[in-house]
Amino acid sequence: MNETIIEIIKGMLAPGIMISACGLLLLGMNNKYSLVANRIRTLNNEIRELDKNNNERKDSILVQLRLLIERIRIIRNAVWFYTVGIAMFIFSTFFLGIYFINGKAFLPSVMALIIFIIGLFSVFCGVFYAAKEVRLGYKILQIETKNIN
Repeated sequence: MNETIIEIIKGMLAPGIMISACGLLLLGMNNKYSLVANRIRTLNNEIRELDKNNNERKDSILVQLRLLIERIRIIRNAVWFYTVGIAMFIFSTFFLGIYFINGKAFLPSVMALIIFIIGLFSVFCGVFYAAKEVRLGYKILQIETKNIN
């Protein structure tokens, strides 16, 4: 009986670690989402307060707003993929539990593996969007600081 419990814990450990890892990734992405949303609000307020003669700053803000809206869409995609990854790892753990309860039946083990791989792919997609977001964030900073020597 003790060996079975240890085997169950070992089997469910990988999805549990992946859930924790995705939780940390989600925390970072949600923080970025909040910062970008606040930056969009700040630039919207600034553009309203500009006098009509400051076209250069207005043009810069409009370009930044367009890119920030694209950036927040990319962050949303990363958050979505991380969330799907977490759901897949939870389902994978669920099927591993069924596997052990059902006397190590073949179908639940295969389902657990397939769902775990889908979760990994989803996390990979989230990481791809996170990298894309960092690249776009740098581009926006270059626009904002182009007049600084």
